[in-house]
Amino acid sequence: MDSPHPSAPAPASGLVSASGAAADPGGRILVVDDDPTVAEVVSGYLHRAGFVVEHAADGPAALASAGRAWPDLVVLDLMLPGIDGLEVCRRLRATGPVPVIMLTARGDEDERIAGLEVGADDYVTKPFSPRELVLRVTSVLRRSRAAGTAGSPAAAPAVGPPVLAGAGLALDPTTHRATKHGRELALTLREFDLLAHFLRYPGRAIGREDLMREVWGWDFGDLSTVTVHVRRLRAKIEDDPGSPRLIQTVWGVGYRFDAGREEAA
Repeated sequence: MDSPHPSAPAPASGLVSASGAAADPGGRILVVDDDPTVAEVVSGYLHRAGFVVEHAADGPAALASAGRAWPDLVVLDLMLPGIDGLEVCRRLRATGPVPVIMLTARGDEDERIAGLEVGADDYVTKPFSPRELVLRVTSVLRRSRAAGTAGSPAAAPAVGPPVLAGAGLALDPTTHRATKHGRELALTLREFDLLAHFLRYPGRAIGREDLMREVWGWDFGDLSTVTVHVRRLRAKIEDDPGSPRLIQTVWGVGYRFDAGREEAA
């Protein structure tokens, strides 16, 4: 992890803002981690990026904080005392839409998959660069706001692009609603964005690096993020995820969305 600047980190608990006021032009971020050093560094970097930051050191405190003031995004460690990160994520997502970035141990793919299964939008492996985490927070928050899924779900949707359709699938970017043969799909923010990208470019072989850049908005990052999200998306849209017909693997390249396979079946 990058070492913190001597005077940079903000306090690791309580609301943090440049002016001390409730205004939060960057958004309200809830950082949930029981390691005070990690929490202090992450909070400091997010604060300097213009966010209002609140820290919770365990699962019950995180849920209580969200109950007092619903966050725009949650940075959530998986290993927490009291209630673990997976259960915290489940309870938050059951209450309302909120983007979640999980903090996981390096190399533990099972943890990453478990986090995605309960609705996390992304994950960062420890040790990590706080600057990279800020970039990911900004990217996820920007996309969630564009989709109308950040913060309180009361805001009215804006006029947006037309519905995307193919292979019995329909995605409405304005309402952020996805269906297959009329049945609603429970997609996370990243899964929705990924499927929208495939529907925009049917039949095109797209590399994982291209997907990372065009869907995630990053020029760098762990490409296994793409692999895990494709696997989770297949589980939700394919009739047989073990033998996918829609999202085809193009060996040595990446993936191709084959809309005609489902329509011809």
